[in-house]
Amino acid sequence: MFPDLFDLFEMPLTALRPFTGQTGQVIRVEDAVEDDRYVVRAEMPGIDPEKDLEISVSRGVLTVRAERQESREGRRHSEFRYGSYERHIRLPENIKEDEIKATYDKGIVTITVPLEEQKETTRRVPVER
Repeated sequence: MFPDLFDLFEMPLTALRPFTGQTGQVIRVEDAVEDDRYVVRAEMPGIDPEKDLEISVSRGVLTVRAERQESREGRRHSEFRYGSYERHIRLPENIKEDEIKATYDKGIVTITVPLEEQKETTRRVPVER
């Protein structure tokens, strides 16, 4: 019924790892392994992806940064969220780092991370007498 405790540590999914930006706001994401790729979708409404969005990968961690600047021209009241946002997502070990791609459509950033075939990494160590 419940997942094995050790399975939780092996999962690449991000549901338990939110990180808030300077304004205390979370970049909301959903992720899944689809066929031979790991896909992350992040809500980023109202940003210009060419100016306000930065995506990077370092040491197996995907980092998504964004910033929304407030313009008060002609407004006296706003409930929109502004400021800096950042989210770190641990990637699976078997990624093809040079083939990661990102697209932006209708306020959603989709990051596609191709996966290599997982190789068995367990090796039996003989015990000597």
